[in-house]
Order: sequence, then C-alpha cells, then structure tokens
Amino acid sequence: MFFKCTAKDVNSAKKYDPAAPGCLMLFFTYPGVIALRRHRIAHFFWKKGLKTLSRFVSYRTRRKTGIDIHPGAVIGNGVFIDHGMGVVIGETAVVGDNCVLYHGVTLGANTFEKVDRHPKIGNNVIIYANATIIGPIHIGDHSIIGAHAVVVKDAPANSKLIGIPAHKHNK
Repeated sequence: MFFKCTAKDVNSAKKYDPAAPGCLMLFFTYPGVIALRRHRIAHFFWKKGLKTLSRFVSYRTRRKTGIDIHPGAVIGNGVFIDHGMGVVIGETAVVGDNCVLYHGVTLGANTFEKVDRHPKIGNNVIIYANATIIGPIHIGDHSIIGAHAVVVKDAPANSKLIGIPAHKHNK
C-alpha cells in the first residue's frame, strides 16, 4: 500500500507541475513528495500505537521539508503539495484523493479539546497558497479554495471559495 500511494503522489506531482523532472528526482528532491512519503510511515506507526516513534518521524520531516503533518492525519492517494513550505495539517484532518495544496495552507482546529476538530477535505480539491481552513468542517469534492481564503463553514461539492471569511464565488 505504501509504495502504491507513493507512486500515485509522484504521478500527481508530474501531472500538476509542468516543471517537474523525472520520477526519481521528484521522489528524492520534491519537499511535498518527501513529506507525504514520510507521513505515510509516521501514520503507520501512529495507527500501531507507536506514538513517540511516529512523532519523531513527523518532527524530522518538518525539519527537512517545512511541512508539518500530524501523524494522526489521514491523507488520500495522489495528493500533491506544491512549494510546501509552511503547510500545516492537524491531527484529525482528512485530505481526500487527488488533492493539491500549495504553500502556507493550514488545516487547523478551532478548539483545544480532544475531539474531532480539523477539516475534512473531499477528493479532487485544490487549495491555493496561504488558505486557512479551520474547524471540523467539510469541503466537498471538486472544490477550489482561493489564495488567502479563510474557510470556517462547510462547502458543498464543486464550490469555489474566496475571501475572508470565505464565500462562494459563482464564476
């Protein structure tokens, strides 16, 4: 499963980045691909109850890539994190298959309680630079979240969200 997911992540990087080099270069040099690969290892340890080991992998990944993904977060197949510096994905966040996240994206919480407190992102969602999605909200499949948007409410499939606070854009 791990290698299948990694291959899909590399193929997604090739699909969404016209400047992408060959697969080996992507695998070893693209921070988003590296962070996802390492997250899948950390998540495996997290699910096995090896919390300290999973947090260590996560910490080392953040130091290497600038991408902070909690080991408890669930990340789908074929995800691409482009220019990933500053991306933060919280513990109970879910990112669906074939999503694209740009630098500075935050999938954060709006409470300190130990509850399901992070966003759930559907499949085929694009989240542009520095967008912030806060709380246990749902973003539907095939949605687009504009740069610098602050999303605090659910959005149905095929939504285009812009602004602070984010609102639907109908164009």
